[in-house]
Amino acid sequence: MQWKRQLFGLAASPLALMLTAAAGESQVPNERAWEQAAGGKMAFEVASVRLNAEPLQSSNFRLSPDDAYAETGGLLDAVAPVGNYIEFAYKLQPTREQWEAMYAHVPQWVTTSNYEIHARAPTSNPSKDQMRLMMQSLLRERFGLVVHFESRETPVLEMNLVKPGKLGTELRPHQDGPPCTVTAPPGSGILSNSASGGVVLKGPEVFPARCGAVEARFESHEEMLMGGRDTTMDTIANYLSIGRLGRPVVDVTGLTGRFDLKLSWTPDPGTFRRGSRDSESQDAASSESPQAPPFLEAVREQLGLKLTPARAQLKTLVIDHVNRPSEN
Repeated sequence: MQWKRQLFGLAASPLALMLTAAAGESQVPNERAWEQAAGGKMAFEVASVRLNAEPLQSSNFRLSPDDAYAETGGLLDAVAPVGNYIEFAYKLQPTREQWEAMYAHVPQWVTTSNYEIHARAPTSNPSKDQMRLMMQSLLRERFGLVVHFESRETPVLEMNLVKPGKLGTELRPHQDGPPCTVTAPPGSGILSNSASGGVVLKGPEVFPARCGAVEARFESHEEMLMGGRDTTMDTIANYLSIGRLGRPVVDVTGLTGRFDLKLSWTPDPGTFRRGSRDSESQDAASSESPQAPPFLEAVREQLGLKLTPARAQLKTLVIDHVNRPSEN
């Protein structure tokens, strides 16, 4: 989605960005607990920052608020707008409406100019959260970024179980599903166990292929699929928010531990353009299978979760200042 790529920043006056802090931090007294757990403050040993005129974005690991992370020997190689880096650094998951409210006030370069960053951590095996802390330091030092958090009462959707103590058929504890050593490329329809020398196991496709991730893809113009492996209920709530509901989703299930999920629903009309080659093949495929339910109905029936309107105190990121980066 294009809106997800257009991220935020500010050059002059402060701007309150209504962004929900990830990993359930809006519901606990210590709202930045993940930062303390990761070490508090860290910095890259060396870093290079420069403007990149190419339109494509890339990174050697996912700059996402979830736990999906491929170890890189402590190296970061990425090309993205500064907003992507801010979102990654502060573990944020904004909704579409939060982005749209922001766009009217940000300088154009923040959302359109890609910056290439090559950095090396002081250790060879940092965690993803430790890489976030290093990115915070880089943004302060090279972009002059100044931010703070404020608590604000915000309309939300509370996510709870439809039936107390009962999960939906497509939401299950991670230990009941394929272990993280089992991966498969999307569309393969097989499982391959890298821990056992590449032994191929017969069975259904694993989606997503990596643990810690929540991902979505189009199966056809009439069906969208979301999957998650080895993830938390807080992360699931964050990903249910994206571009669909107009409010942040807050987990109030009380469920701890790690979970796997699969969710299939009918996307909004017009997602695919009629007459395209993809649309024609997807029309043929969708006519052979029953139509998936609407999103909220799918969440209720498949995951056993209900979303109820409410208001809650959420942490809001306020950007006080950001500049174009200093020279290397």
